[in-house]
Amino acid sequence: MNFIKQAYKGKKDWYHWMLTLFVVFVGWQLVGIIPLFIVAFMHSASMSEFVSSGKDNFMTLGIDNNLFLFLMILMFIFGLISLYVSVKFIHKRNFTSLVTSRKSIDWKRFWFGFILWGIIATVVIIFGIFISPENYVWNFKPVPFFTLLAVSFLFLPFQTSFEELLFRGYFMQGIGILARNRWLPLILTSVCFGLLHAANPEVQKLGSISMVFYIGTGLFYGMTTLMDEGTELSLGLHAVNNIIAAIFVTTNWTVFQTDALYVDTSEPSVGWEMFFPVFVLYPLILFIFSRKYGWKNWIKKLSGKIDEPINTKEY
Repeated sequence: MNFIKQAYKGKKDWYHWMLTLFVVFVGWQLVGIIPLFIVAFMHSASMSEFVSSGKDNFMTLGIDNNLFLFLMILMFIFGLISLYVSVKFIHKRNFTSLVTSRKSIDWKRFWFGFILWGIIATVVIIFGIFISPENYVWNFKPVPFFTLLAVSFLFLPFQTSFEELLFRGYFMQGIGILARNRWLPLILTSVCFGLLHAANPEVQKLGSISMVFYIGTGLFYGMTTLMDEGTELSLGLHAVNNIIAAIFVTTNWTVFQTDALYVDTSEPSVGWEMFFPVFVLYPLILFIFSRKYGWKNWIKKLSGKIDEPINTKEY
């Protein structure tokens, strides 16, 4: 099985890739934002207030936190739909080939990654609260919190799945068959994934050093995808990561302000929690995965050549 070679199964001329990127951009950024614009306009006292607020500051208009989160996720749902339609009708290949090199999606892998990282991330957050309780304020409000819980578990996986299938699926495969190797798509998708988050308020507050976390996370997801020949593990990891982040701790300077259990009142700073996942937890998770799924030939899997198959049986 070879995940990157799945791209050879469908139409792969340059204009197929360009048309898909155009369709995805339109669905994600232009069509997907319409519901948010409508709600923001309804909350504006005047057109000037609506225009001056800008997309990144619509929450200042008094939109409910959970509604705003859902509307932001809706953009990614439109993006995911656009990606599905493009792979199916432009590239004319099975959408499963964008997810995995296996005959069908291995949901056991998804749930293993989901549960494993969910436990670890929860323990790390609780530990952070335990050692610095003065930085956290209990924020539990039953109705908003349980609404957040529902929105997070039901809809956040669509947001993370779009990002994973766009970067670790579509871009990884496309760059891979173009470059004819594995190392270039791994590096480029990781850097691009990091740059996608460069406009987040966290990056503006903490500085460019925070890109170590985002690019490192992209590299972690990319290595997981290449070693496992599929995105199921990274889909589970990414989904639970964002869910845990949404429901446990919020601040007034991150990209989303949610009705989480705790509010972090500390001043934005670069601490151990920025580097601990990248340099300690991610290698640990990769080791656990390698033992469970028998990963071997790391150098070949992460940097080897990609040769165009003579027939479909090769991949």
